[in-house]
Amino acid sequence: MRTRKYLGVGLGVVALVVAGMGGASAEAQTQPTGWSAGSGAGSAGSWSAAWASAMQAPTAADGNWSQAGFDHQTIRQTVRLSTSGKSLRIRLSNLYGTKPLQITGMTVARTDVTFHGSRRTTIAPGRTATSDAVAVPTVAGQQLVVAMYVDGATGPATFHEDGLTATTAIAGNHLHDNSPGTATSHAFYYLTGVDVTGAAGTVVAYGDSITNGHNSTAGADHRYSDDLAQRLAKTRLGVANVGISGNLLLHQLPCFGDVGVTRFRRDALGQTGVRTVIVEEGENDIWDSEFNFGCGQTPRITADQLIVGYRSMIAAAHARGVRIIGGTITPFKADYMQPADFARAEAIRTQANQWIRTSGEYDAVADFARAVGDPADEQRLDPALDSGDHLHPDDAGYAALAAAAAKALGH
Repeated sequence: MRTRKYLGVGLGVVALVVAGMGGASAEAQTQPTGWSAGSGAGSAGSWSAAWASAMQAPTAADGNWSQAGFDHQTIRQTVRLSTSGKSLRIRLSNLYGTKPLQITGMTVARTDVTFHGSRRTTIAPGRTATSDAVAVPTVAGQQLVVAMYVDGATGPATFHEDGLTATTAIAGNHLHDNSPGTATSHAFYYLTGVDVTGAAGTVVAYGDSITNGHNSTAGADHRYSDDLAQRLAKTRLGVANVGISGNLLLHQLPCFGDVGVTRFRRDALGQTGVRTVIVEEGENDIWDSEFNFGCGQTPRITADQLIVGYRSMIAAAHARGVRIIGGTITPFKADYMQPADFARAEAIRTQANQWIRTSGEYDAVADFARAVGDPADEQRLDPALDSGDHLHPDDAGYAALAAAAAKALGH
């Protein structure tokens, strides 16, 4: 949801997008098949996503390095695993690259990573690569440093904006030392997943900036998915967060990732070991159809069009034997809004939430709106859970969303 920083069609247009979900993208074709009903997720030899990040096309937003890319640099990125594992593997993406991505070397926890037995790998534009298994046992909540070295110019980099992290870039090859980084970014680059063996499958958190954790404390792992992982610790389920700040369900703006109903198959159903997806999308469609928050403007939408989008994801999930949970759209009333603008937006939110709660088409409902709504005014965020922009929760608010998600999961 793009706000005044991150607040992040006709039905014929939606139908075209939904029809396009039938064919797998280049990235989806190279990803592991993952879990499906009856595949034995959680067995000793199976893989589950313990961490994930949804990739985006390069953009100049917020001063990241995606447009410039890298050249003879070591990139160090830190991830927090949601569940334990007996071994791990790394997934990389060159989905939006303009040239082959040549990785000269990679380490995780200071251990060398190989691809088909080689420390080097080349990933064609539009493709992904999955490493060999690395014999590094891990525990839930553990932070891992993934470092990669490129010995040439990469061109524009596939990345994830608003990563709430500290990624460093260092000139030269520093895969096996602790040389401090000379520059820091808050995004993830190329790194799209960490899988582990021995887990019981994966819950995927799918959505916009509220799923991504915007305005939670940077570097502290207080997204709702982080708190949910702690609540699910005894289940051995992993939690993979594939939220993109500013993402829309029905349309695409250049700063905010692919169209939600389109990327759902790749980013949610394509996760290794996926068993359940929690969907939180729609608020940006309501607002970006009326205002331009710095990355373009899309046509005005209706609640009925949102529902068509939700139904397309439900059908796609059920076709894969994956459970899907619907998250209600959280409150966004604020004093800076014009009354007529708010009334239009609130009517759409109310109708969409009523359908999510009562249609019975989702397998369960995570009532995010009630979890963080003001008891005195359900159209506003609870002031005690508001990060300050009246759109995104604070750390306590994200914990409240995690509790709602856990309840929907039966925990």
